[in-house]
Amino acid sequence: MKIEAAVTRAPAAPMSLETLDLAEPRDDEILVRLVATGVCHTDMAMRDQAFPVPQPIVLGHEGAGVVVKAGRFVAEVAPGDHVVMSYNSCGHCPSCRDDQATYCHDFFGRNFSGVRPDGTSALSKGDERIHGNFFGQSSFATYALCHPRNIVKVRKDAPLELLGPLACGVQTGAGAVVNALKVGVGDSLDVLVAGSVGLSAVMAAKVVGATTIVAVDLNAKRLNLALELGATHVVDGADPDVVGKVKAATGGGANFSFETTALPAVVRKAVDCLAPRGTCGIVGAAPIGTEASIDLMDLMPNGKTLRGIVEGDATPQVFIPKLIELYLQGRFPFDRLVTFYPFEAINDAIHDSESGAAVKPILRMPK
Repeated sequence: MKIEAAVTRAPAAPMSLETLDLAEPRDDEILVRLVATGVCHTDMAMRDQAFPVPQPIVLGHEGAGVVVKAGRFVAEVAPGDHVVMSYNSCGHCPSCRDDQATYCHDFFGRNFSGVRPDGTSALSKGDERIHGNFFGQSSFATYALCHPRNIVKVRKDAPLELLGPLACGVQTGAGAVVNALKVGVGDSLDVLVAGSVGLSAVMAAKVVGATTIVAVDLNAKRLNLALELGATHVVDGADPDVVGKVKAATGGGANFSFETTALPAVVRKAVDCLAPRGTCGIVGAAPIGTEASIDLMDLMPNGKTLRGIVEGDATPQVFIPKLIELYLQGRFPFDRLVTFYPFEAINDAIHDSESGAAVKPILRMPK
């Protein structure tokens, strides 16, 4: 079938809207008509080759839409179901068997290789091969193919066009707090920085009962938004004494810190902000080979922990419906992060995301 898609053809270059051919879904694939798709910084990082993602490629990995067709081996969804598409995984490696699919041994292959496991792509333009299957979906398009392991059926009374970011950015921030760090009642949390992932962590920390929530950012508007969403303190990231300010707010150091930038200097501050026995979780997509400096004589004698977190340690089929329920109850207002753009304005949405003008852009697909 013919679809419209945003194609990435070069690093740091605008995406081009093109008409492509999309193959029919295989027996284990699902065809989804996109209603909306979130724009995530991971899309930009892959566009700019933080990982060696092949080009030309259709990116996009926060898709929300309606099932059109389901292959004969698919039992999870049926045509007409409302769905969100999240990360993909193999289902049979040691991590997947332990219900830790975010650390799938083939996570790169299933999400970043630009092809199906057999090396094929469902996308083409005439005789030109267009890479796809990004996060098992490539949802910067009017239609996408996905898989039983990365599709989440959602309730039809929830606003479908809003739900895409739950698949990655919001899930990553909220899941890091709830599933990975396991922040609890009375705990303190330091969030660096207050983008869509960080602000999702702020909201989740409020839900679970953290009593001191500190947001650090360079953007005053985002710091004000953090206060509205549950932060108890904010710190200007340009302050030369960020660590001192966080320690003062938390009574000597945070129980947990959450770092979203993957910038080595910010990672160091996140670890330095911890109290003894504190844990720092990092989620940013850094270029391969990025290194950070940690004071080992702070880390070891204080019993601090530094760990990576992928997709908030979340099983999407379990966690995303919980976030939707919290949203519908008014307890997780992630819609406050969102700015909508028409699909044809995708490059404007990306620019606004990179500049900080928009916290979480969502692209509405043409009807």
